[in-house]
Amino acid sequence: MAQAPRRSYPHAVKSRPNPRRASPAYAALDLGTNNCRLLIAEPSYHEFRVVDAFSRIVRLGEGLGLGDTLGEEAIERTVAALKVCKSKIDSRNVLRSRLVATEACRHASNGLAFIDRVRDEVGLDIEIVDRQTEATLAVMGCASLAHPKAGSVIIFDIGGGSTEVAWLDGQTGGDAICASERIRAWDSLPVGVVTLAERYGSARVTHAIFEDMVAEVGGRLLPFALKAGPAAATPGFHLLGTSGTVTTIGGIHLGLERYDRRRVDGMWMHGDDVEVVTDRLIESSLQERASNPCIGRDRADLVLAGCAILEAIRRAFPSQYLRIADRGLREGILMSMMREDKVWSRRSRT
Repeated sequence: MAQAPRRSYPHAVKSRPNPRRASPAYAALDLGTNNCRLLIAEPSYHEFRVVDAFSRIVRLGEGLGLGDTLGEEAIERTVAALKVCKSKIDSRNVLRSRLVATEACRHASNGLAFIDRVRDEVGLDIEIVDRQTEATLAVMGCASLAHPKAGSVIIFDIGGGSTEVAWLDGQTGGDAICASERIRAWDSLPVGVVTLAERYGSARVTHAIFEDMVAEVGGRLLPFALKAGPAAATPGFHLLGTSGTVTTIGGIHLGLERYDRRRVDGMWMHGDDVEVVTDRLIESSLQERASNPCIGRDRADLVLAGCAILEAIRRAFPSQYLRIADRGLREGILMSMMREDKVWSRRSRT
């Protein structure tokens, strides 16, 4: 079977860390229900330059679709990944860091105990963020990809244990730093690819099972859809998605033999093409999904749950176009820290 695709940043520095590096770096860690992801970056002109990155599927929230406790095997996998992150942070000239955990730790009865264990065993202080903070940071991380002339945009982040959705009103492109100020409404649905797949099964997903998943997510999405419904009627409205689900769909649509972030991040897809890929995945077996180079065996059992969440969003907010972002929470964390430190205003005066 194919291994899970590696999603590295093409512009990340591959050379050995230099302890005398002149520019201080910032570190952002996103510990989700399914993934552990780290970015280390240095400020550049109005943006940042990634100097190191790490991503590993840990499935910390395995079993949370049916219970409320983090399992010992999942904890051990996650601690091992966090030790790699700690090593990377220590090897760089990191000025500031923000390390966050999301739905798995929010939901689990032993979430706080897990955070204490990480502090003792790994030496990392991880913050469990609330849903509004998670949604805001995800928006900040990818809103620069919204079309500059769009009257409104629905931004969504399909995670392992939760799904964040936000309505951005007004022209959102070109100013990702202040995008959070344009959020008209937001919501965090307590359902993600891991929890949904565990409840409905994943080895064989029929069209009927898929529709059941879509219906559940649609019901959970309804209160937000009632508030943000006017967004779809504005000129240039489109959807903007950030998650492994949408990047996977983008990679499959392009027919990539190996996932390539440079080709997927920022790409546009027509709604008809999204449906074609989704139907193809429903008709495929678990083995066939695992062998797809843009999915891999570690995510083969989750991808259709993600497609069901995406379909529920598309039905609630009809749009011909979906823009795909391979960026999100970590990038939002980095931009928020750099904005707080006024790194760009200092550079403009030099």
